[in-house]
Amino acid sequence: MPLISSKFKILWRRNVKRNLSVLLSLLVLMSLVLAACGTPEAPATEAPATEAPATEAPATEAPAEPTAIPKVPIATFDGTTLGVPDCDYGGFFKSIEATDQYTVTFNMCKSDPAFLSKIAFSPFAIYPSEWIEATAGETTRTSDGLEKPVGTGPYMVSEWNRGESLTFTAFPDYWGEPPAAETLVFRWSSESAARLLELQAGTIDGFDNVGPEDFATIEGDPNLHLQIRPALNVFYIGMTNSYPPFDNVKVRLAVAQGIDRQRIVDTFYPEGSEVASHFTPCAIPNACVGDPWYDFDPDAAKALLAEAGFPDGFSTKLYYRDVVRGYLPQVGNVAQDIQAQLKENLNIDAEIVVMESGAFIEASGSGQLDGFHLLGWGADYPHITNFLDYHFGEAQQQFGTPYPEIYEQLVAGGQIGLPEDAEQYYVAANNAIRELAPLVPVAHGASAAAYRADVETPQASPLTTELFAFSDPGGRDTFVWMQNAEPISLFCADDTDGETLRACEQVTQALYGFVVNDSATEPHLAESCTPNEDSTVWVCKLRQGVKFHDGTDFDSADVLATFNMGLNPGSPTHKGNTNLWEYYSTLWGLMEK
Repeated sequence: MPLISSKFKILWRRNVKRNLSVLLSLLVLMSLVLAACGTPEAPATEAPATEAPATEAPATEAPAEPTAIPKVPIATFDGTTLGVPDCDYGGFFKSIEATDQYTVTFNMCKSDPAFLSKIAFSPFAIYPSEWIEATAGETTRTSDGLEKPVGTGPYMVSEWNRGESLTFTAFPDYWGEPPAAETLVFRWSSESAARLLELQAGTIDGFDNVGPEDFATIEGDPNLHLQIRPALNVFYIGMTNSYPPFDNVKVRLAVAQGIDRQRIVDTFYPEGSEVASHFTPCAIPNACVGDPWYDFDPDAAKALLAEAGFPDGFSTKLYYRDVVRGYLPQVGNVAQDIQAQLKENLNIDAEIVVMESGAFIEASGSGQLDGFHLLGWGADYPHITNFLDYHFGEAQQQFGTPYPEIYEQLVAGGQIGLPEDAEQYYVAANNAIRELAPLVPVAHGASAAAYRADVETPQASPLTTELFAFSDPGGRDTFVWMQNAEPISLFCADDTDGETLRACEQVTQALYGFVVNDSATEPHLAESCTPNEDSTVWVCKLRQGVKFHDGTDFDSADVLATFNMGLNPGSPTHKGNTNLWEYYSTLWGLMEK
């Protein structure tokens, strides 16, 4: 029998008690639910108003709420093994085992060809088990858990002045090469012109999402450098089918044909951008199989809207957050153009509602937006599952009730390793997206970062996973980076915001990571992760001698505690920021029924 560290023994005793407590609580809860179900004419309860859209729809427009069946956690965790009784819950993991102090075995319910790409993604970074327990509050993580993560990365969080800057300092016991600069500072501005002025003045070393009008200026300045990022992204107009009139497919199809997408790209996007023929960028295998999106046809769109019962159009809202992204470089201008097109082409009056970024992400992700919403996606890992499964999987709520015509194909295709063998399923999925039109894919936007010319290793990662420990600011002690917006939190296990994830990348690390300025994976906290023949078992050998920022040693107990926190809704540590756990839920499947 392998030797088990004292950390394992402590975790085992602690979690046995907790699992018993959770089980007893569930039995009590089930008895209360049964009692309530047997009581006639039980009073209706309203959903909490927390984080509601900035402008609420009239009560008459809200959809009828179906009777929800509470999901029940099914995982067991004893500190060394996290597992479920069977794979009927639909997720990827049957069990995750700490085989010994430096070996973790992932036993899969089904083959996952994208395993290494997923495991390299920053929301699956590893935290120390003691820190996980210490920061898990009753309803969410504590302020330290949200703003001062303890990781193994080259930088530690030093100071966060909300609204101004976020400062990192080099971790002296980092296991790899030390950072090129002792101090890293993140600042932010929503205006590209303001970011460019700071770079020209030398007050920052680099910034992201150069404005389309500034590409030529930077390329013509010998003191600056333009670093182009491949367009692995998509901008789209979303519609939620749980709110009328978007529950009518003809309305959605009318919008799909009633927006001049080429006009938007030509007017607001930089050179190298393109109109989206499919939701996923074509550089990714199977992204563009199946029929291309509809041509702009306002007459056909008006006819469909009339058939749906809206010959004179209707009134609704158009939600967005005023945050620049590579997929949406001129947010307000694009929103106004779409508003004008909806009126001109379809006689739809769309009131623009600008929301705070965090509230918008939470409301859109949970399907609470009752009008159009403008959002986009940049690749987290270079596989079609990252685009399609995240947006159209069975657990997703963003577009209302999920569409089985889409997600059933994704389940089948996502288990096949060779792209050519999986193609038929992605043809069917892409065609179903086109026929059901839960959204309108608009553009794949070209984007770039800009740097001072003396910065060595300038970065514009295709996955926006810039690792600034590798960028030398011309020998200076401090590297200053400016991005579009302030991070929402620094607990990226339960966040999806790109500016937030980039900040976490500097501090925390996963078993694998991505090569600088590339989408290839490489080992980080693991020395290797090796699959069996059909990729249903992955054995990860962990790097030894790694320390967390709090001085504790990294081993397999920390890997198990991290995945238990993310995957197991029955765990006392399953507390987050949004508490949606979208990446864990969508990419792996939460351990519940």
